[in-house]
This record gives sequence, C-alpha cells and structure tokens, in this order.
Amino acid sequence: MGNAEQGRAWARTWVLLAWLLLLPVVACAKGQAGPVLVLGDSLSAAHNIPAGSGWVDLLGKRLSAQQGRATRVVNASMSGETTAGALTRLPALLAREKPAVVVLALGGNDALRGLTPAQIRANLAAMVKASQDAGARVLLLGIDVPPNYGPAYRQRLAAVYREVAATFKVPLLPFLLEGVALQPGMMQADGLHPTAAAQPRVLENVWPLLRPLL
Repeated sequence: MGNAEQGRAWARTWVLLAWLLLLPVVACAKGQAGPVLVLGDSLSAAHNIPAGSGWVDLLGKRLSAQQGRATRVVNASMSGETTAGALTRLPALLAREKPAVVVLALGGNDALRGLTPAQIRANLAAMVKASQDAGARVLLLGIDVPPNYGPAYRQRLAAVYREVAATFKVPLLPFLLEGVALQPGMMQADGLHPTAAAQPRVLENVWPLLRPLL
C-alpha cells in the first residue's frame, strides 16, 4: 500500500472513530427538551397540602416514569399570584428555563380582587405571546369564580380564556377544577382549594391537552 492510499485509509478510520464518539452526544441532544414551565397560583402551588402531592408534582413524576422522555417540570406557581404579577416574572423565567411548553393557570386571584375581564385578558394575551415568541408551546388553563360573583361576570371571565385561546391558537382547558369543585372530599374547608385527594383528578383534567404538546 502506497503512502497516499495509506493516508486515505487512516483518514477514513479517524472520521469513523470521530463519528462513533459523537453518536452518544447526538443521541443525548436529541433526547433532551426544554422543560414544562407551569406558571400559576395557589391551585398549582400545592396550597395547604403535603409537599410533592400537588398536580404539578404528580405531572413531574408521570413524565419521569415514562421511558425515553427527558422532560422536566418547573413549577413557578405562587400562592396569591395574579396575571399582572406573573407577567412581570415571565421574561426572566423564559430566559432562564428556555421551556418547550408553558402552562398558564392564572386568573382566579384577579377575579377575587375585582379586576375586570379586560385586564385579565390583556395580561394573559401578553404572556401567551411572550411564550410563543420565545419558541414555547402554550397550554391555557381556565378557572371559574364562586356563584356569588353573578352569572354575567362568570360568563365574561369564561369568554376571556376562549378569546385568548382562539386568538393565539392554543389549547384551552375551560375549567381546571372540573369534577373537583363542589365535590365532597375534593375541596378544602375554604371552598377554593382542592385537597390532596383531588390532585390526581386535576392532573387528569390537564393531561389530555398537555400530552400532545410534549
């Protein structure tokens, strides 16, 4: 074998070795994905229930149990959070976490504090747009308020979520606590927050819409 041919053989060998060494890195990169970022209020922050038992924690455990899924869950929910407060926190969260999916579960505290549906709509719309501009897919979770707010306000609040979802073409769960609110044993004594026993049901409400986004 001549020197030129020998050189070409060595070059092919080194290229093959380099490719074999890179395969695990490539496979790892393909398996990685940005986290699921949940930005909500006390309904998603496991208020007054044991740590690790909230629906967001259960979501993280479900994803971890699924083979081949390199998805983590970042719970940025805070008790008492409003759409205005979350909007101020969102840019830093998007920059730091670089989420693949953003779940917005907000609006209940705004309604309880008497904010107008128009204000809630504007804040939610700004958060959805910022998330999409950052390359994330968005899931919007709606909420209801107690009947004493009156049917007119409740209808306007429900319309806010439908309008934002339609405008930005994002999936919407109309009511996060469907099958939980007003059910015996599912709500805490305050009548506002679900019990630990209700958290699996809350996750099952969210899961069918979240799963296609992952």
